[in-house]
Amino acid sequence: MSKKKQFEVLQNETISDCLTRMEKEGYRPVRRIEKPIFKEVVTDKDTEYEPISRIIVFEGQKTE
Repeated sequence: MSKKKQFEVLQNETISDCLTRMEKEGYRPVRRIEKPIFKEVVTDKDTEYEPISRIIVFEGQKTE
């Protein structure tokens, strides 16, 4: 059975840096997941949510 591990792209690194880090640990990317981060904005009686950022996570599978 294959082992899977998730790698989050850190704030001070690029996607390329994260993929290199995965490779050094012996994993290859099989899925990319983007999770939005929202900010709550209250105006009068309405509450709205605005996207302000995102988190990128790669799911890696152990290379054999």
